[in-house]
Amino acid sequence: MMWRLRLVSCTLCLFVSSHLSLWSVWATADELEGEVKIEVLFKPEECSPKSKRGDLINVHYDGFLAKDGSQFYCSRSDKAGHPQWFVLGVGQVIKGLDIGMEDMCPGEKRKITVPPALAFGEKGKDPVPPSATVVFEVEAYSVSRGPRSMEAFRKIDLDKDRTLTKDEVKEYLRLEYEKGGRPRDDPFYEKIMDDIFHKNDKDKDGMISAKEYNIYQHDEL
Repeated sequence: MMWRLRLVSCTLCLFVSSHLSLWSVWATADELEGEVKIEVLFKPEECSPKSKRGDLINVHYDGFLAKDGSQFYCSRSDKAGHPQWFVLGVGQVIKGLDIGMEDMCPGEKRKITVPPALAFGEKGKDPVPPSATVVFEVEAYSVSRGPRSMEAFRKIDLDKDRTLTKDEVKEYLRLEYEKGGRPRDDPFYEKIMDDIFHKNDKDKDGMISAKEYNIYQHDEL
């Protein structure tokens, strides 16, 4: 009963925003062990581009314990409620989510059930207990190349000096959102840009070099 009370606001937000019901997060006995299981809850008729390893993906996701349905994370109430940006397939989220969000397109919604070995393991991670199977409800908002591909770097690097400035990254984000029909205000882009530079500007010089950007260490860059 307590978890229901603690998460009322997030659950209401989840209902209003994505029309996903709590019944869908309960896992069957077969889902409690083994591999990542994916259930597509909604897929738009025009489903492209589809995400792949190395793509920049923007999603809202909510995490539940499969054992009792209690919710341990809600992206709509974390970090000012903005959708989360990360590079798919490089370990910025748990392995099970990296696997479960492959081939997603903007507008698609999924239920992803992740076994302990591909989630938080035998030790767990507060508030997730040890050896817990977890379930995520995920809604994708944007999928774009990079930010680690040669193509994306060249597209962002407007002055072709092999470094990315904050203005260049901000302009790239703005164009991607406008292209997807979801233009946002400046504070939204500023927040995302600050996060990108915090994670990637290793020498803190205010720019992202080709080496800092290219986590795959591709020769093309």
